[in-house]
Amino acid sequence: MWIEGVSPTEATGELKELYERIAGTRGGVAQIHQVQSLNPKVLATHFELYKALMFQPSPLSRADREAIAVAVSRANSCEYCAAHHGAALEQLGTRSSLAPEVIEWAARLASTPAQASAADIRHLRAAGLSDRAILDAVLIVAYFSFANRLVMGLGLSLEPGFEATCRPDLNSSL
Repeated sequence: MWIEGVSPTEATGELKELYERIAGTRGGVAQIHQVQSLNPKVLATHFELYKALMFQPSPLSRADREAIAVAVSRANSCEYCAAHHGAALEQLGTRSSLAPEVIEWAARLASTPAQASAADIRHLRAAGLSDRAILDAVLIVAYFSFANRLVMGLGLSLEPGFEATCRPDLNSSL
């Protein structure tokens, strides 16, 4: 990390409680969480958005969502997020059911958002996605574009044993 943060062992008060909640659900406190420690309210909000997008009920399966996350992160050249979410996808033990053109669309939206068009939506519908699935897919592309820039903008690198923080499910309630 290129900025100072508060490690889980140094955290106190609200941040310590937040770290404990994150570690309880994710298996540890990854650098993407620690880098936000200087602004616990943003960290808490970020974590809630992540859980809502990746774990709440959706027409997209967990594998579909992780596959989109990996495609977006690769398109943005974010090794950190591609590795974390590639590990989560692998731990799921299932493959995404999304057509390859949907994954290609996600990478294209991440790379060249100004080229998005109504034709993209028609193609996604033709690939079998409902409007709710399309909304969820766009939200996941947008979220991971944000997360990729957070990671790359602050110089995060893969943690040793990072796979432990990549649980494909949540071990405590949302």
